[in-house]
Amino acid sequence: MFNYSKRLFYPIHVEREDPAFAKLLIEHYSGIDGELSSALQYFHQRSFISNRHIRELLGIITAEEFGHMELISVAVSKLGGPPLTLLNAQDALKEIKHIDQSFDLNKLLQMDIQAETRAIRLYKQHLELTNDVNMKKMIKFLIGREDVHKYLLKKAQRLVRENGTPEDFNELIYDYKMSLQVLK
Repeated sequence: MFNYSKRLFYPIHVEREDPAFAKLLIEHYSGIDGELSSALQYFHQRSFISNRHIRELLGIITAEEFGHMELISVAVSKLGGPPLTLLNAQDALKEIKHIDQSFDLNKLLQMDIQAETRAIRLYKQHLELTNDVNMKKMIKFLIGREDVHKYLLKKAQRLVRENGTPEDFNELIYDYKMSLQVLK
């Protein structure tokens, strides 16, 4: 399912090192509302969801969230930030305890929508804390991608509630692929 591409999802440039801003970006890498938490949640959820279209959607969003982590890690490095770690002071993986364990599809999708909303809010907060034009562009790009995820999750939730047809669910993947066209 997952593929690795040497090319970044979005080019990362910085005007100058800014270790203080790099530390803020680490919250997007492995914080509660960060990319790792989202990727792990979507990856976990897709393992037990019977709807193949939503399972596929969560899989492609998982892969993209890992790509976002890579962008953040490159940005932190170029900004002169500290080495990234996934462990907290007790040497435990930070975000594993935040993975929702519910099996109710509607509830899961609602939690995913809320997680995307929190991620967008955090990115918007950090957008205001840098004067680096390139970092602002990267953050705006990531906000846009999280908005796409939120839109697709809302659409999936609506289709679940309305007992959508397979054709309706196929549109989820089509919409995702179309959202990537603007990136080319």
